Amino acid sequence: MALFASLVAAPAQAQSANTTFFVTSAGPGKGADLGGIEGADKQCATLASAAGATAKTWHAYLSTQAADGKPAVNARDRIGKGPWQNSKGVVIAKDVADLHSASNNLNKQTALSEKGEVINGRGDTPNRHDALTGSQADGTAFAAGEDRTCKNWTSSTQGAAMMGHIDRIGLRDDDASKSWNSSHPSRGPDGGCSQADLKSTGGDGLLYCFAAN
Repeated sequence: MALFASLVAAPAQAQSANTTFFVTSAGPGKGADLGGIEGADKQCATLASAAGATAKTWHAYLSTQAADGKPAVNARDRIGKGPWQNSKGVVIAKDVADLHSASNNLNKQTALSEKGEVINGRGDTPNRHDALTGSQADGTAFAAGEDRTCKNWTSSTQGAAMMGHIDRIGLRDDDASKSWNSSHPSRGPDGGCSQADLKSTGGDGLLYCFAAN
């Protein structure tokens, strides 16, 4: 029976090993306080490893803003060259330019979790379609000043984080609502960066993860 079980499990494991893109099935749980960008990368790596997608360097699609003498980091510069495919083998983008163009293949059906599951979107209960990015539509960081990264992913109280819509659907029929990476900033009664704040606008602290090698 044990041998049969291992044989049944093998195809899923092998399939996951080819994954180079996924949406996290869960965030760290502290809102937009991810432990900095390094903590976000660790979250990607931990979930990928649990799903069998090992032997890769995983980076979260996040930008940071210039602060404390440190330069900004652009999300588009962190994720390797592509192409990237989900756990089902579907290519979501050929390269960085394709990913940031209107022709990318990132949507509710393709932006799967590391487990190969569809993420709840607008119209589902609960809606979890907001992904943290801190990025402009072209994948670059926002200028220093107005917070768009919840203090570079260290705040779970005051601040704001730019988010994208995993399902490419929002309240309006405009580019921002359909944007996978730059739809609207977080907000809420706790200051904008708590787990409750992220949930209040249709999120859960989820991240896009890319194999950067």
